[in-house]
Amino acid sequence: MDIHEYQAKEILQGFGVKVPPGGLAYSPEQATYRAHEIGGDKWVVKAQVHTGGRGKAGGVKVCSDEHEVFDAANAMFGKKLVTHQSGPAGKIVYRVYIEGGVEIERELYLGFVLDRSTERIMVVASSEGGMEIEEIAEDEPESIVRSLIDPAVGLTEFQAREIAFELGITGKQMQQAVATIMGSYRAFRDLDATMVEINPLVLTTDGNILALDAKMGFDDNAMFRRPEISELRDKSQEDPRETRAADRGLSYVGLEGNIGCIVNGAGLAMATMDMIKTSGGEPANFLDIGGGASPERVAKAFRLVRSDENVDAILVNIFAGINRCDWVAEGVVEALTNNPVDVPVIVRLAGTNVDEGRQIIADSGLPILMATTLSEAAKISVGSCPRHEDKINHTAEAA
Repeated sequence: MDIHEYQAKEILQGFGVKVPPGGLAYSPEQATYRAHEIGGDKWVVKAQVHTGGRGKAGGVKVCSDEHEVFDAANAMFGKKLVTHQSGPAGKIVYRVYIEGGVEIERELYLGFVLDRSTERIMVVASSEGGMEIEEIAEDEPESIVRSLIDPAVGLTEFQAREIAFELGITGKQMQQAVATIMGSYRAFRDLDATMVEINPLVLTTDGNILALDAKMGFDDNAMFRRPEISELRDKSQEDPRETRAADRGLSYVGLEGNIGCIVNGAGLAMATMDMIKTSGGEPANFLDIGGGASPERVAKAFRLVRSDENVDAILVNIFAGINRCDWVAEGVVEALTNNPVDVPVIVRLAGTNVDEGRQIIADSGLPILMATTLSEAAKISVGSCPRHEDKINHTAEAA
């Protein structure tokens, strides 16, 4: 789960990380009032969306008077911000954050991520901030500092000082840097975060160290014990299909193709999408319904997949281990009987009680296409619907 910049800053501030003065606004008039509250002669208007690269897309504006603040906010509200991270769908701006301007002496990068290869939290820092870490790694790889945190002792002040020294911080700013690094770590650890990123972390001309931008992501599976974090979720920034799936206990990721997938098991779902691609098609989604493919769960999956108007065929690929193919077949038949679909449905069953499952589908009288292998199922799916590229071209011509 991701949160907005202003929310991440509020959290980090509670752990001792300094941030510039700022305020949230839901209208241009409110944005002007926030600038007046903050004071000074320079402000930054920032679109609050769950994507990076906002500045290049027009989502960050520096303003010198309150009229400019009004105009910048007015231009952002309701705008679809399309960045290289958001994809062509973009993110719509519903709120902006007004922040007081600061005099910057240096820009740094500070991040905390879960390194799965070592199963430890890793600190990633760089003396070259203000741009994405991927760009830093490509253009200034020697500037990147990496430090693993021992889970038995956590991040120590000595380790934080070492990181600060590597970033070229000395003198009076050292203690501030240590407090910032330690506070960011505690926020990561105590709130079940998966990522904390401050970019840029700036050294100001008056000797302060401030988090000028901040991002935080959290482990969805831990949110049941973090209600205060769950309340920060903004569904307007999420794919509505993925939101509906998550609310119904399904693992779903929307894609741009036209062959819907209903599969049990994440690995099998990935293999199914690969096979569709190999057969010349384009998957419309990743959907793992899990081990308990009850009729109700299968029906939810069908409704979810069919809600995507781009779907021209649905491929059901089930490998039954603990589950049983006859249970799954009953679920598919009941789901299609109660909720008929108007696109081809291809079912491939394998594993426990596969013969019984196929017989249930054959006896149902429903127009279900059966396949014995994944390769065969993918080819039938691709052959039963128009190619995704052709559909796009046809839609564009009609428009």
